[in-house]
Amino acid sequence: MLTDITIGQYFPGNSLLHRLDPRTKIILLCLFILAIFLLDTPVAYGALTALTGGLIISSKLSGKMMLKSLKPLWWIILFTFLIHLCSTPGEALAKVWVFSLTLEGLKQGLFISVRLVLLILLSSLLTFTTSPLALTDALESLLSPFKRFGLPAHELAMMMTIALRFIPTLIEETDKIMKAQKSRGADFSSGSIVQRLKCLIPILVPLFISAFRRADELAMAMEARCYRGGIGRTRMKVLQIRGIDYIAYAAAALFGIGLTILKISGL
Repeated sequence: MLTDITIGQYFPGNSLLHRLDPRTKIILLCLFILAIFLLDTPVAYGALTALTGGLIISSKLSGKMMLKSLKPLWWIILFTFLIHLCSTPGEALAKVWVFSLTLEGLKQGLFISVRLVLLILLSSLLTFTTSPLALTDALESLLSPFKRFGLPAHELAMMMTIALRFIPTLIEETDKIMKAQKSRGADFSSGSIVQRLKCLIPILVPLFISAFRRADELAMAMEARCYRGGIGRTRMKVLQIRGIDYIAYAAAALFGIGLTILKISGL
């Protein structure tokens, strides 16, 4: 069901990750993503996998919830694995039709699949443990040095956060529309591909209308509250780097040094 999709949702809590400053979480996420793309050894990826597991445990989020975050993209992961399995030259393991399944393709497919899973899980941890308002403030704070170059930091942060916030809302709206269409006899699970695509029209049209209506209502609400962007705006809760954030930076630095040693030693 569409309601099982957890993209963009926030789950309140009092875990270690919840208490971290949102800027710290964004910076560390960017560093971990950089490490995922730079490293290419099994030992390093084992360390990154262990780190991801430890972060999930420290967030006090259920494993089932984290697996739900993979649900919308599982077919991309599977497709990527199959592409590498069938297209990477090397020692042949089997032959399926015109495709040769190779040992090197199996290794490369697993490697890329693990990379995608780690990226999704780490990104999901950020949204699961950080409220949309905190994300907006953190993004604006991190982008504020670029204001001198004409970058609209506040507006960009607001747009990204609103888009992230409305993902669960639109998913819920889509699920309601599908249930309403099914109650009227619509069938979305049978027929040819063309027939299934035609069945999407009764879903997309009301969904777009609902999205535009929500956007118009949001704009009117912001105008009614005299919203004028970031000019003269103050915050009820000012972001502050605390001791727990310095500890997180220090732990990340030690972990990065360890990964660098692994990279240099070729492990």
